[in-house]
Amino acid sequence: MSLRDIRIVVGIDFGTTFSGFAYANKVNSEISTNNIWPDHVGQFKTNTALLYDNDLSEVKAWGLSALAEKPRKRRPQKSNNSTHVELFKLHLGDIPDDEKPVLPENLHYKQAITDYLRELDTIDKRWPCVNFFRNVLLVFSVPAEFSEKAKGIMRGCIYNAELIETPNSPNLQFTTEPEAAAIYCIDTLKECYEFPVGKSFLLVDCGGGTIDLTTRRLLRGNKLGEITERTGGFYGSSYVDREFIKFIKRIVGSSALRLLQKNHYSQFQYMIQEFCRLVKIVFTGSKDFRTFELDFNELCPAIKQYVQEPLKNQLVEDEWIIDLDFYTVKAMFDPVISQIINLISLQLNNAHNDCAAIYLVGGFSESKYLQTRIRSTFNYIPHILVPKDPVTAIARGAVQYGLNMKTIKTRVLKYSYGVKLAFEWKPGDPPERRTPKGRIFKFHQMATRGTTVEVDQEFSEVFVPFTKKQQIRTYRIYVTRKSIGTYCDEPGMRFLGGLKIDSQNTSHGMKRPVLFSLRFGKMEIDATAIDQVTDQIYQTTFKLELEESDSFL
Repeated sequence: MSLRDIRIVVGIDFGTTFSGFAYANKVNSEISTNNIWPDHVGQFKTNTALLYDNDLSEVKAWGLSALAEKPRKRRPQKSNNSTHVELFKLHLGDIPDDEKPVLPENLHYKQAITDYLRELDTIDKRWPCVNFFRNVLLVFSVPAEFSEKAKGIMRGCIYNAELIETPNSPNLQFTTEPEAAAIYCIDTLKECYEFPVGKSFLLVDCGGGTIDLTTRRLLRGNKLGEITERTGGFYGSSYVDREFIKFIKRIVGSSALRLLQKNHYSQFQYMIQEFCRLVKIVFTGSKDFRTFELDFNELCPAIKQYVQEPLKNQLVEDEWIIDLDFYTVKAMFDPVISQIINLISLQLNNAHNDCAAIYLVGGFSESKYLQTRIRSTFNYIPHILVPKDPVTAIARGAVQYGLNMKTIKTRVLKYSYGVKLAFEWKPGDPPERRTPKGRIFKFHQMATRGTTVEVDQEFSEVFVPFTKKQQIRTYRIYVTRKSIGTYCDEPGMRFLGGLKIDSQNTSHGMKRPVLFSLRFGKMEIDATAIDQVTDQIYQTTFKLELEESDSFL
């Protein structure tokens, strides 16, 4: 396979709460966004959700049809005979375990991701005359804060979903969500606002489960440079939904809500979807907000059988209707928006407030209240922009990246990288680290966090064997969020991958140099070792071997 064979580019925005994809033929480069999904047409995304049978052996539905169902009036709705699964992407994120969604006991999150991606088989059926594995390039967008391990897990799930032919297929590329969105924004910045070359802008991707931020500089030739380290957090629009659920829990009680979720999950979801449609989306932050009457009889009548005294007495008196007034709804938004504003302030400080624009993309960026808060807080920024159909920005930007991967000129490293090497132990080194052969193993740093690197830039060094008779040389690559590392077992240091060199001919003794290189710029990191005696080349794109407990997301 070769990228020269690519005829179709597909950009996939696999989101926490909603997912979508766009595509283009390389011949004309006109980008289309998919808007045909199971049970609904005309929307650019569908829910990132699955409906399994009770023994988890079969996916019965996916997308929106896997979640919400309006309660029936003419006959009672049966309790759950299926298992709903959602928000499983959060298991790849750097959040406490107790905040990650609980999955069924016998379902691993990797399996859920794989099963969901497998349902996207509509992609490979769209072009019947095209060899999918040879002629289609998939560009997956991932959050800026995803680690190499998370991207490795995603690649494995994509392979298991049979969207690529081999685990290391070059027909799968990654880009970050804010990077894809920034590419999408270039034309708008230049055409609508005559954005000057050399100026920087802050891209804020407000999604369902995450917020990603990056500061970019517009360079000549419509290229982009990254000028600050990417930041992000788990403060997307789904966290407003969480605040709504907390509010409902206070009204009906924890036990009642838990039983509703367990036995009537579709009603539970229907209530949330109606809250989003009738309250969250239309809330502007203006005090003329019209109080919304939430009627349990209409939205989730099954909950009435689970509410206990004394809460039930009040609800009966209120005819099972509760009011969502301005202050109640505002309180659901404010904790989330405050976190987003803090992240924006941090990025602007890191860029020394040298930003000519803030660009908001992602589904949550359509919130008028979020826009109002950001504009009032950062009113000194000349332009605060929201493109048309911001929910499509990432998928369409991923396609643009696949069509021209040279758009991204520089990136900023968010880890320090190095290899584990043996040195001679010397006085002053920790005595407990001295090996029986008088050595000490240290972290030999090759690239430093915060460094701006060109696309495909290499960091190289020449290493020689430690002894004249050494035949096997293994280069174990470690990473740390610290700017400087010393030992490979210190806190925060994590093993990334390894490359083994086999030099059976030891006749040259110590004069057997190996040129070892780490190449950055692409979303996956390549390691290369060249035996300068035999000219033999060893290469790998890291096959991540971290255990789950070693996650450094």
